[in-house]
Amino acid sequence: MELQKSITLKHLLINQKKCIGLQFSTNKVIQALIDSLPDISWSQKFGMFYVSNSKSNLELIFKTFHGVAWVNGNYFFSEKIINVDNPKLNLERYRNRKPKDGFKPCPEEYLLKLELKRYSDNTVRNYVSCFETFINYYYNEDPITLNEIDVRNYLQKLIQEEKSNSYVNMAVNSIKFFYEIVHGMPNRFYSIERPRKEKKLPEVLSKEEIIKIINSTNNIKHKCIMGLLYSSGLRRGELLNLNVTDIDSKRMVVKVKNAKGNKDRITILSPSILKDLQLYYKEYRPKKYLFEGQKGDRYSVTSVLNIISVAGKKAGILKKVTPHMFRHSFATHLLENGTDIRHIQLLLGHSSTKTTEIYTHVANRSFMEIKDLLS
Repeated sequence: MELQKSITLKHLLINQKKCIGLQFSTNKVIQALIDSLPDISWSQKFGMFYVSNSKSNLELIFKTFHGVAWVNGNYFFSEKIINVDNPKLNLERYRNRKPKDGFKPCPEEYLLKLELKRYSDNTVRNYVSCFETFINYYYNEDPITLNEIDVRNYLQKLIQEEKSNSYVNMAVNSIKFFYEIVHGMPNRFYSIERPRKEKKLPEVLSKEEIIKIINSTNNIKHKCIMGLLYSSGLRRGELLNLNVTDIDSKRMVVKVKNAKGNKDRITILSPSILKDLQLYYKEYRPKKYLFEGQKGDRYSVTSVLNIISVAGKKAGILKKVTPHMFRHSFATHLLENGTDIRHIQLLLGHSSTKTTEIYTHVANRSFMEIKDLLS
């Protein structure tokens, strides 16, 4: 049986002009039809024929190959929403900023595409921040005219400034988003090297330190925020997205919706935290979100950071305390108490136990069995 003929459309940028690349396996029929297209050219660099990117050329391609070959546009049309289940974001906080002399804000088309793709609020914040830093480094240049060498020079600057590998990777992602997603040029930065992912052990607090931090405040709302982060192993964003109805006191579980990877899961609800939550609810009466700001909207990321930072200092903890340290401590303490790693994996929402296994490197349960060599 003859295999179906196909031709794949690709975005190309040739001499600063957008083009439609035509990729196909050698076939006399397809080649004859390619040769019939007006102003068709061959790119030695990309190894494919191309025409200028225009609506008329795109329509002509589909018309020419109709009934002869399947036209694969999966790489060409990128308007698909990536995270359908993520809430629609309102990016007016970026659009309504007061203009600053000597500062270029994130382009509107960049913000529009972020809205369309429905990336998480955390990703949006990181992308906008990283991309604005990049375009302001080349303040006098139009970003669309920058090339691979310019990007490499910028990344080299970040490395010389001893930025973390995760920050450099985020910078690469934010820059690629502009060229590949916003402007449809997915061929532009194929060969940009990424730094190796750092394999750092998670920072963990002892159970005594956690309790000391939570007890350092008399504010019931702050107690509940820190208590849930630890006793349910929540990410900061998951905590802020909780609705009042996500606390199931009958089953003693917390329902986590649209977590990382657009996954729902259930985690445990501590009886002592439930008592605090009941006191909190009577005092604050949240309507939608479990933790709301003054206007009834979602509680802010900055507020959570400040709460934990202040509580950590009050408790006399010398190291910097972050929300994610509560999650790390939750997993580590469960492991030390003998909880099966597969159960911990489910509670944390990890796709694989390999991710959860990092906590075996910081749990002291196995170390306690090692004999003291000096005794």
